[in-house]
Amino acid sequence: MMATAPRHVCPKQNHLLDALPQEDFKRLAAQLELVPLPLGMSLYESGEGLSHVYFPTDAIVSQLYVMENGASAEIAVVGNEGIVGLAAFMGGETVPNRGVVQSAGYAYRLEGSVVKREFERGGSLRPLLLRYTMALLTQTAQTAVCNRHHSVDKQLCRWLLLSLDRLPANELRMTQELIANMLGVRREGVTEAAGHLQSAGLIRYSRGCITVLDRPGLEARVCECYGVVRREFQRLLAG
Repeated sequence: MMATAPRHVCPKQNHLLDALPQEDFKRLAAQLELVPLPLGMSLYESGEGLSHVYFPTDAIVSQLYVMENGASAEIAVVGNEGIVGLAAFMGGETVPNRGVVQSAGYAYRLEGSVVKREFERGGSLRPLLLRYTMALLTQTAQTAVCNRHHSVDKQLCRWLLLSLDRLPANELRMTQELIANMLGVRREGVTEAAGHLQSAGLIRYSRGCITVLDRPGLEARVCECYGVVRREFQRLLAG
């Protein structure tokens, strides 16, 4: 059942939907379904087929790769800049990862068959989705490099900044255990890294709520990976 839209939520908050010409947007708008995305909700599991895609407005979805032993690591995040469910229109029958809501909010859901049909029409949606896919591939590759070569402190800075780019506020509700699962590191490592950032006056962490106090300070401390990803999204989606 479609959720009642809060005053602050509308389809145009999603950058992909907002970038569509009015005629193409109107064709999709009647079929968009507003759905709440509570924290921790699983949108799909590894090996499953995709029946719908999601255009987040103020929620963030984490794409996780899950190992056979249950261990997981985040490979990308999707927020109001993009779409969750690329396999629905890129020819994949199933997905190799898991999609979990990292930050609660709303998204507009659309049947995968509708997106695939629009993609195959060859109109304005196709190049937009292809450019977004390229940007997401850059994020996935840079995440792998970051997790291999950079400290947990720098990984946490990158993760916080990528999240802030997709949120209207400077607060994130997230436990250290969940952050550890996202980064694929031990919880003790996240506790130590968060302590360093808090001691430096960059964040305040209390009862599962992280408040960023000094964004320029985080940007000065983060590794190059954040800038690479941000610039690529800006380059590919600017038009």
